[in-house]
Amino acid sequence: MAARVLACASCHGADGEGTSDVYFPRLAGKPAGYLYNQLIAFRDGRRKYPPMNYLLDFQTDDYLKKIAEHFASLRPAFPPPSPPTDSKEILARGESIVKNGDPQHGIPPCSACHGPTLGGMEPGIPGLLGLRAAYISGQLGGWRYGTRTAIAPDCMQIVASLLTEDDVKAVAAYLSSRPAPADPSFAPHGSLAMPLECGSEPH
Repeated sequence: MAARVLACASCHGADGEGTSDVYFPRLAGKPAGYLYNQLIAFRDGRRKYPPMNYLLDFQTDDYLKKIAEHFASLRPAFPPPSPPTDSKEILARGESIVKNGDPQHGIPPCSACHGPTLGGMEPGIPGLLGLRAAYISGQLGGWRYGTRTAIAPDCMQIVASLLTEDDVKAVAAYLSSRPAPADPSFAPHGSLAMPLECGSEPH
């Protein structure tokens, strides 16, 4: 499988560790169910990025599942976190949303679904560390404006729609500044009490 996914390496790294391009995310160590959902979404056009749409156009469900399982099994080192360039106030706001949410505006904490270590949960919730601020902002923006969607009920679209532009900037700044987790493993299925129903995380 490592030889078969060489087409992924130029953008995502030989072991799915990510590259210096801020818009290509780390794949390694994310739950296989999440990776599989994204591959299906690109193949079927629910996520739109022409190189990915073209590359996956004729791939079968079974083959995409094997690709997802391959990257989920890898554990390359995390890149060093981005040096913070935002103010302490912005980083503090991001940390507050990530850890506590914003109950006044109905925003649950990121950690409620992605875990206290932000490593994600099987089968369909990804880890959030090792990503750059521009990528995080881009994905949250995609959910806010409907250019990225998931299986209904689309919990990330619901959450992202409650965030302001400043909230998005703060969350992205904080997450991208975090060091690698001591344990990069994702949480077992059902071990986190999710605050809302999520179609991509079957019960």
